[in-house]
Amino acid sequence: MKAFRLDELEAERAANDGAYLQFVRERNMSVGLYALDAGHSDPQQPHRQDEVYFVVSGRASITVGEETTTVARGSVVYVPAGVPHKFHHISEDLRVMVVFSPPEG
Repeated sequence: MKAFRLDELEAERAANDGAYLQFVRERNMSVGLYALDAGHSDPQQPHRQDEVYFVVSGRASITVGEETTTVARGSVVYVPAGVPHKFHHISEDLRVMVVFSPPEG
């Protein structure tokens, strides 16, 4: 079994000075923690994998293709492979669990 604590993942991500920390990588999926601070922009480009975002904390908007919605703690968003998407109008530090299938990279 692999079990994780969000506070430990956040500390590891911050210690590595990166916005993204992958902490699970298996044959069919990968999982990571993505962080964007309030007022910052999201540099993402479309991915070759399907992905699901689960917002752990924070508040922002996300545009996926031509659709935009507001997200906050508890929001879940599916992004099909190859579709442009970005978080924006980040009003509270955003922490998002990201599941890629197949694994990213």
